[in-house]
Amino acid sequence: PKLKVDLTKFLENHKFHFDYAFDESSTNDLVYKFTAQPILRTIFDGGIATCFAYGQTGSGKTHTMGGDFNGKEQNFSLGIYALAASDVFEVLKGPQYGSLDLKVSCSFFEIYGGKVFDLLARRAKRRVLEDGNNVVNVVDLKESPVLSVASVLGVIKEGSAVRTSGQTSANAHSSRSHAVFQMILRNPRGKLQGKFSFIDLAGNERGADTCSANRATRIEGAEINKSLLALKECIRAMSINATHIPFRASKLTQVLRDSFVGEKARTCMIATIAPGQNSVECSLNTLRYADRVKELGPGAKPAPPLGDDLAFLHQSLMSQGEEEEQEMFNFHQALDQLQQAEETLVEEHTQCIQENKEYLKQEEVILQRMEQGVDYDIEDYARALDVILQRKIARLVTMQERLGNFRSQLNKEEEISKTLRRPKDSVPRK
Repeated sequence: PKLKVDLTKFLENHKFHFDYAFDESSTNDLVYKFTAQPILRTIFDGGIATCFAYGQTGSGKTHTMGGDFNGKEQNFSLGIYALAASDVFEVLKGPQYGSLDLKVSCSFFEIYGGKVFDLLARRAKRRVLEDGNNVVNVVDLKESPVLSVASVLGVIKEGSAVRTSGQTSANAHSSRSHAVFQMILRNPRGKLQGKFSFIDLAGNERGADTCSANRATRIEGAEINKSLLALKECIRAMSINATHIPFRASKLTQVLRDSFVGEKARTCMIATIAPGQNSVECSLNTLRYADRVKELGPGAKPAPPLGDDLAFLHQSLMSQGEEEEQEMFNFHQALDQLQQAEETLVEEHTQCIQENKEYLKQEEVILQRMEQGVDYDIEDYARALDVILQRKIARLVTMQERLGNFRSQLNKEEEISKTLRRPKDSVPRK
């Protein structure tokens, strides 16, 4: 209980609106029947279904999505992943869709620090690109064909074993990444029929780490904070049929773009809370967040885009009374610029290494001709070597410029981070 000015005790009541509420005795099977199961058939009719689990680490997200824990061992057969997989194969056996000869495959990846890692390929880093048709693709993401629930469980176990976790300022064993497990249906020609994405979001207490002195922890917390804000706004924009959905505001929403567009996109969110007194603030933040997602706002009119989705997200949040400070917005912008500079530098460096391999082969050839050829023209040797050196120098100069820009963005991020104040709550309040 809280205390009034005259020291009398009182309880503060909060009202939230949700479709269903489950207590601690509810099984995963019961939760599944009222959340993911009703939208499962969407993927057989050419649609995209998405189920999010959101909340503080330890409140039951991974338990609900993945299955019960027995010590450190998890029984994946009792989670929503497995329950959905069982229904998918059951529907495929039925008369309505059996004749379509649909093939099922699974992918499993995580989004950590604004980067995508393939959990089925030893956490290989993957690039996210958008083609000319506005279709977002995770390049070279592994899709494992599955023929039964047992093979699906094998994929889940493989990916879960390498997911990133660690200590935060709020929890000793926090999920540090957003884990995205997808079941994909394709017709015999390989064309996408439908997709069900299950997202076990990072613990929302990670957002409190944006003020950490450690850059990696700071970026990690800020990326989670930004992605959760962007996710909420994308779901709200989809709910009111907004003309613009800011899916480019974070890597999470960019990867899940097809979950927010199209008439056949269906989404549900499971919010998990912990009963302990120490978890009161995180639980309230979770309920506020989920309540705002649920709040459709039929009369709401989104602001016009400002040129980029991060700016649009900031303007939209400010118009709704969200407590996202200007300093945090500046920090998010600095992080975006830092990540772009990093990607450009790494791409330039990779290309430089590949070219150097080819140049070495060319140098060996002209050197061999020079040493072994009796009548070899030394001017030809000089000209050929000069061409190679000029190309190498040009590439190195470009890479030096990219490196300079990257270091400049590192310094900018460092300076802006010093202006941040530790938030009272880990996610924006209503």
